[in-house]
Amino acid sequence: MRKISLAWQIFIGLILGIIIGAVFHGSDQVANFLQPFGDIFLRLIKMIVIPIVVSSLIVGIAGAGDLKQVGKLGLKALIYFEIVTTIAIIVGLLSANLVHPGSGVNMGSLTKTDINSYVQTEKQTHEQGFVATIESIVPTNLFESLAEGNMLPIIFFSVMFGVGVAAIGEKGQPVLRFFQGVSEAMFYITNLIMRLAPIGVFALIGVTVTKFGLVSLIPLSKLVITVYITIIFFVIVVLGLIAKLVGINIFNIFKILKDELILAYSTASSEAVLPKLMEKMEKFGCPKSITSLVIPTGYSFNLDGSTLYQSLAALFIAQMYGIHLSISAQISLVLVLMVTSKGIAGVPGVSFVVLLATLGSVGIPLEGLAFIAGIDRILDMARTAVNVVGNSLATIVVSKWEGKYDKAKAKAYLAEIDHKESEYATEAK
Repeated sequence: MRKISLAWQIFIGLILGIIIGAVFHGSDQVANFLQPFGDIFLRLIKMIVIPIVVSSLIVGIAGAGDLKQVGKLGLKALIYFEIVTTIAIIVGLLSANLVHPGSGVNMGSLTKTDINSYVQTEKQTHEQGFVATIESIVPTNLFESLAEGNMLPIIFFSVMFGVGVAAIGEKGQPVLRFFQGVSEAMFYITNLIMRLAPIGVFALIGVTVTKFGLVSLIPLSKLVITVYITIIFFVIVVLGLIAKLVGINIFNIFKILKDELILAYSTASSEAVLPKLMEKMEKFGCPKSITSLVIPTGYSFNLDGSTLYQSLAALFIAQMYGIHLSISAQISLVLVLMVTSKGIAGVPGVSFVVLLATLGSVGIPLEGLAFIAGIDRILDMARTAVNVVGNSLATIVVSKWEGKYDKAKAKAYLAEIDHKESEYATEAK
């Protein structure tokens, strides 16, 4: 009997979820039945993310050496993150100015969604301020950060601990071997959990379509289509050019990450693919010391899909209300987004919270967000997939920048994937 690849299993789960959701649209009973299956899958992923990040960072940083080297690596990553996310913001603005997706939208035909929870989160974040957010990266209580899943303080501690393990030399070897064992055990568990991905995808997409239905997309179809086309352009052209500059074909990244991209898109959760993403980028020639630092940090600072959407959505709402934003106002919007999209990294519903923190600064009505909140899940799926591609490419760019990218290892991994695909094709015949 022919074995179906994980990518196909996830894709089948996605299609079946859409069908079930469309057939039982509006049925709370079906949604309530499916919800636990999706939630359990996401909880399983969240269960292993922190142990993998901590162990991989400690092993990677201990192997990288001194604090100076780590600081240099982190600075290069942050410079790259800022450049690419700024380009993403500009691409989103250019697209909105070209297409005008918000012009002519009848707000009377739209359904308002309650966004009070996002408003409260934005108020808390705004009160905290950017400087306080930077301060919060340094944990006062590691166990509190672990319990709350605050990734940036966890990354900070892991980096410092890894440097400490490297500094004490031979005495640190038992500690290093322990975390190597933890890392390998966690990746083994990841492979077990990934077998449940098709069920998780089926349940999560089924719940989404059951609750909102495909009909809810029609009034805002111009926004959805604009976001998707702009995102495809950004990935193929902008990220494609960056990849070409460092000697990589962007389609090879799609090839090695096809399972993860379908999973990230279906679940709208980048956390769901973080463990496999780190594992695959290491196989693709990036050293562990870079992979374990760049990818988790990028999950907070390198959200290309999210920042592109935020600028496009801001102009969409302005156009919907008939507000014309001058060039200077749009430049102001870019500058504000450059700060807010980084300053509140890791906050739940980050795209909405960033928009709430940004719209008021350029005179766009905040209540406009309530009109697009209902379709946010559909847009979030695309944003998440782009974030995954962006962070994968960032790892390669920083590896190349450091002169540590293993081209032969990457070529061998691609050949291995091609061989597996040809085996599947042979079995299909």
